[in-house]
This record gives sequence, C-alpha cells and structure tokens, in this order.
Amino acid sequence: MILSQSRILLAGAVSMLTLCACNPPDLSKTAAPGKAAVAATVNGTAINENRVDMLAKQRAAQGQPDNPELRKGIIDHLAMQLLISQEAIKKGLDKTPEVVDQMDLTHQSILANAFIQDYLKNSPVSDDMLKAEYEKVKSQMAGNEYKARHILVEKEADAKDIIAKLKKNPKAFEALAKEKSTDPGSKANGGDLGWFDPRGMVPEFGAAVAKLEKGKFTEEPIKSQFGYHVIMLEDSRPKEIPPLDQIKGPLQQQVQQQNLKKLFDDLKAKAKIEIVQAATATTPPSITEATPPKESQPESKPAEAGK
Repeated sequence: MILSQSRILLAGAVSMLTLCACNPPDLSKTAAPGKAAVAATVNGTAINENRVDMLAKQRAAQGQPDNPELRKGIIDHLAMQLLISQEAIKKGLDKTPEVVDQMDLTHQSILANAFIQDYLKNSPVSDDMLKAEYEKVKSQMAGNEYKARHILVEKEADAKDIIAKLKKNPKAFEALAKEKSTDPGSKANGGDLGWFDPRGMVPEFGAAVAKLEKGKFTEEPIKSQFGYHVIMLEDSRPKEIPPLDQIKGPLQQQVQQQNLKKLFDDLKAKAKIEIVQAATATTPPSITEATPPKESQPESKPAEAGK
C-alpha cells in the first residue's frame, strides 16, 4: 500500500534531473585540476587523480567495489582515451564543425548540471515546505477506494441482457464476465478490477461505482468510450494515507522537482528566446496532405482511460 501511494505522489512530477541523465558527480567536491595529484601522464599530459576519484565514485554508486584493480582499470581507460584524443587533435578533428558542436553541447550540459547541483545544495526543502506539500497530497488523496468487477460489451442490448440474467442470479457475475466481457485486462479474472480510486477511471465509470451499494450491480448499462459496462461493487474503504515519515523521501524529491520547475519557468520568462527556425529533418506535410492520427484506445481495464 505504501509503495503504491508513493507512486501516486510521484506521478506527473517533472523530472528533476532531466539535464543530469548521466548522474554526474557533485562538482563542488571535485578538486581543481591544478591542485590534484597526478595519476598518470600520456606524452607529457597529466591525468589528475581527482578524475580517477570521480569515476571510481560513479562505479561504486553502481555497485562496483572501489579497489586498486578498479582504479587501475580506470587509469588505463583514461590513458587510452587521452592518447586517442591527442591523435584526433593531430588530425585537426577538434576543429571540425560537428566535433565543435558536440564539445559545445557537452560544455553546456556540464554547466547546467553544476547549476542544478548548486541550487539543490543551497536551496534545501524546509520542514514547513514539506508539511505544506503533505497536506496538499492528503487533500488530493482523501476519499474512498473501491473493489469492483465489470463486464464490458459493445452493444447496449447485450449489456441489458446480462443485467436481466444477473437479476435472476447475481452470483453468476463472474461466470458471465469470463464468457461475455470484451475487456482482456479483467475478463480472465471474472471482471475483477481490484482496488482502485474512481478518479482514475473514465468519468462515467467512476461516478457509477461511487453510487453503488456494496454487493449491488448497475441495473442500467453504463456507457463510456469503450462500450457498455455492467458493474458490481464488492467493497469500499477509506483511502489509507501513509504518515509523513514513511513518504518523506519521495515527498522531498517532489518538492525539489516543483521548485526546480518554477526556477526554470522564471528563467525562461525573463530570457529573450527567439526561435528562428524549428529543427526538423523533413518538410512537414501540408494541411491537405496531413491525415489526423487515430486515437488509440486502451484495451485493458477502464482505469487506464481517464489518466
């Protein structure tokens, strides 16, 4: 339950480290090249020990033990990389437009990562901010969750026929779902949808479930974009909201993500950004040539439809 609630907390949040896809090290903890000890030299060019430390920490974070063998491998790799880059410079490849662009992009990425790390370090999430976010999440999660079954069919007449059979024998719901339902996500389980928040369903389905009494089924077909539903409510309960201590970590990340997004939005609003020409590989089709894409419809349970 706690894990599922944590996923809800993080759903829809902006990725905080979009610019940090490679999980770069904390640059503030890296010694300046001029002050670092030399680990090796290649044709007189030094490979500083701080670079070896940096890569060793990255490998350790991935589960590799930081030992002499690992560091020797890192030094060998850096030496070969430096040697090859020296050969590239001799051929003038560092002056080619493609390489210059790549180096410029890498430079920008490193600076952007450093900016984000500096912001996170100097803008910690306060207890008040954390509590405020927790109260907001609690209000969003308040309410009941439901356990229900449903039978999905294409035609209203088929749904009415199923309802007529259920009025004679309500216990036949599971068998009828296995026989009649067109929902592959729940058909084999007798229409069982498990526990769900009605707000995660298509509106018509969620509203119908919330009105049902325990053990009752809808006596009129419920129409949605997927077809016609016959729904039986098995149980309901108040949603369990985990205490702050149990979700403090994910919640703190969520607040950081929100703060970063606001910072980025503010920077963008103050900047003068002029899009001269949209980057495109091919000429887009004209309005007379374009064919609107077909809307894809989920084939599993209706809970996926309203998301």
